Amino acid sequence: MPPKVWTGAISFGLVSIPIAVLGATEDHSVRFRRIHTVDNGLVRNRYWCEIEDREVSYGEIGQGYETAGGRIIPLTDEELHQLPLPTARAIELVGFLPAADVDPLRIGPGYYLQPQASVAAKPYVLLRQTLQRAAKVAVARYAWHGRERPATPCTQLS
Repeated sequence: MPPKVWTGAISFGLVSIPIAVLGATEDHSVRFRRIHTVDNGLVRNRYWCEIEDREVSYGEIGQGYETAGGRIIPLTDEELHQLPLPTARAIELVGFLPAADVDPLRIGPGYYLQPQASVAAKPYVLLRQTLQRAAKVAVARYAWHGRERPATPCTQLS
């Protein structure tokens, strides 16, 4: 069984179903490294400060927001972690589409959703079966790695 990559809940209206997300695909792509062709040494990225005109270490790097006027507003990690994402730890269903309207080629890597407890299995199966019978696909949004993303959970496109 693949490892859990995320835990949270599917939510819509007053219903919340605790789930775990499991990877359904493997990445079989070939990864290349950049090398110096003369001696096969690895070529790495360097972090350069434009004001001091020197290389800086990764520990000296922070994040900042650039305004329309070009001004940089520095943000600390603590400030970034305090920003709430409305979909943190939830896959929020925002609508439903006919399954025929979804192009399977436009869907990214697949994941399995697994109900987290025996009590969650019944509403999860009910939601999945209802979508199948109605030939509908749920449209959702969720937060992953600090960004909100669209998704089509609880679907079987075939």
